[in-house]
Amino acid sequence: MKQRRSSTYRPNPWKRELKELAGGASGGFLFGIPLLYTLEVWSIGSYVQPPILLAVLGLTFVVIFLLNQIEGFRVSRRDGLLDAAAESVEALAIGLICATAILVLLQRITPQTALMEALGKIVFEMIPFALGVTLSQVILSGEPQFQTKAESRQFSRLVQRPQSRKSVNFLETLTDFSATVIGATIIGFSIAPTDEITLLAAPTSPPWLLAIMGSSLLISYGIVFASGFTNESKRHQQKGIFQHPLAETVFSYLVALIMSALMLWFFQRLSFHDPLLLWIRHTILLGLPATIGGAAGRLAV
Repeated sequence: MKQRRSSTYRPNPWKRELKELAGGASGGFLFGIPLLYTLEVWSIGSYVQPPILLAVLGLTFVVIFLLNQIEGFRVSRRDGLLDAAAESVEALAIGLICATAILVLLQRITPQTALMEALGKIVFEMIPFALGVTLSQVILSGEPQFQTKAESRQFSRLVQRPQSRKSVNFLETLTDFSATVIGATIIGFSIAPTDEITLLAAPTSPPWLLAIMGSSLLISYGIVFASGFTNESKRHQQKGIFQHPLAETVFSYLVALIMSALMLWFFQRLSFHDPLLLWIRHTILLGLPATIGGAAGRLAV
């Protein structure tokens, strides 16, 4: 006799796993990107000795383990210290991968970089990433998790707006535009006047610029539409001009680039006498953290 299927809704475990990992990585980018644009951290990582690196890793693990006693990046509950320890290791691993990827993207780690220097930079840069992974659900996730299909349908009816499919809400587009401007300015304003952008721009070739642009778009899309953070289902239902996920991501990225160029000009890092390629390099490099800030701003609305 065949067993009847339970009425309890159980999402695809692989899909849930990918969503939780994407949410953790997105939290890591939101918290970790500003420190990646810091010359002092690059320098510290270049000469710190292995025993100190191990101590830093150990201390970071302890902090993350304590935070996981409250809440981690996974939605499921942690049963005991073993689960909390395993999730702490996962948070460190996600932070390590994200920090390494961005360091390579910004050419702070190259094939010519010595192994110990690369490890030092990765360890110090991964700390805010790992903390961001752990805190992502606590700070950024506000949408309820559903256990049954009935609960999911009930919530969908509540968030749906009485608009026809052809109607366009200009206010939603204006709200997202304003949130992107504010978020990009908050993150980019502290980076734009520093020398780090100039140092990063000097060796950057057109292929690397394209890679940075693609990474900026991918991270922005992941934070807002793929990580399960606040109001994700509502965002998929908005009727603004650029409210399709891909269109909104590209539009918001362009806004972040414009704000990056304005901030660089405001702080006299660029002038109208500078070559166009110099403008492009500096703007795209500052556009990466500005885009992440803009994505965070859109999460708040």
